[in-house]
Amino acid sequence: MNPVPFALGPALLFCPADRPDRFAKALDRADAAILDLEDAVAPGRKDAARAALVDTVLDPERVIVRVNAVGTSEHDADLAALARTPYRTVMLPKADGRFVGPLLAPDGGPYAVVALCETAAGVLAAPALAARPDVVALAWGAEDLVASLHGTSSRFDDGRYREVARHARSAVLLAAGAAGKAAIDAVHLELDDLAGLRAEALDAAASGFVASLCVHPSHVAVVRAAFAPSEAEVERAREVLAAASGRAEALADLPAGRSADAGVLTVGGQMVDAPLLRHAEAVLRRSERAEQGVEDTPDGPAVGRTVEENGGRR
Repeated sequence: MNPVPFALGPALLFCPADRPDRFAKALDRADAAILDLEDAVAPGRKDAARAALVDTVLDPERVIVRVNAVGTSEHDADLAALARTPYRTVMLPKADGRFVGPLLAPDGGPYAVVALCETAAGVLAAPALAARPDVVALAWGAEDLVASLHGTSSRFDDGRYREVARHARSAVLLAAGAAGKAAIDAVHLELDDLAGLRAEALDAAASGFVASLCVHPSHVAVVRAAFAPSEAEVERAREVLAAASGRAEALADLPAGRSADAGVLTVGGQMVDAPLLRHAEAVLRRSERAEQGVEDTPDGPAVGRTVEENGGRR
């Protein structure tokens, strides 16, 4: 039996797996918590992190566990610990062509896998990964990607992504979309740059990502607000779909033998065809998701806070 489609988001918050005192807080603040056994945990704390994962139970429907990469000495130990928990969604870092078999839960069924394409090999393998039935979503990461290329920075001094990172972001989104899978945008590491985070989250939502990864609790509200369409966007979407519905009804009432162009209509001076109708439908879906979640408004930058202090250590 294949995993169900990915439905978490839009704000997915990392939490170090060796800090069980922060697990519930992370889950309360975000749409899902990513309990991180990989980058957020120092080598000497891996066993403690796995013990905390087993001993601290959260809502398994809203938890993702990031294990260590396939081929590392920690990967099998992570899976052994995971088997003793109710969690069934796994984030697999540095996913690429070495990921050949499904990760199996104790009941013999596959874990739902979020494949993190964060190396050159992973980005190139994104279409193959997205085609796997056990992969429910693709995510990407800029820093490990640039490291895999022996580069030194994923961004320009003004905060913009370098072209290789922009290419990887688009490639992962396209691979996920082509396979009908969810795509998740990367973290924004500048903790106090909420304006930059908001711009990236707005672009992510408009481009088709379903969620963004967060490294700090203060980022959750910004991401949620960015993924929630504005009142003007919702009203426009409703206007477009109402016009399309009215046009369809009028065409249905045409006398026999009469015909009309059913493919295009004009709404508020703009030509609207089938792709724009799908855009409008997507806006309303995002609006419905936002209404089902927690209403939260960012109240300014998290001045002076650190990831270590707030549960998103990386």
